[in-house]
Amino acid sequence: MWNYLTAPFLLTMPGVQVEELEPWEEAGERRRRLRAVFPEDIATHSREQVFHFDSTGLLRRHDYAAEVLGASPAAHYSDTHKEVSGLVFPTRRRVVPVREDGRSVPTPLLVAIDLTQITVH
Repeated sequence: MWNYLTAPFLLTMPGVQVEELEPWEEAGERRRRLRAVFPEDIATHSREQVFHFDSTGLLRRHDYAAEVLGASPAAHYSDTHKEVSGLVFPTRRRVVPVREDGRSVPTPLLVAIDLTQITVH
């Protein structure tokens, strides 16, 4: 959860390599994509991940292949963003499989996370 809650700030950590990819069309929206390669000292699902941002800069999708689960590609969708102490957090998250063409499939639902209370100190 720590990585989920600290993205996109996590992408500014020393050793994280980032590059912008071609935009992605999904749900009638053109999204900017950022590819990140994480160093060994940052615990994460996989070294290479792709973050999708909407036109307002909010994280909407996060692609990775969880190495501990056999590296099957997944799309981690984020929505229902809420502001807490001046920071914006997606409070609803759903993870689904991804086809070879990069398109997600709605089932099976792999992970569902709903955050109901967030406190920033």
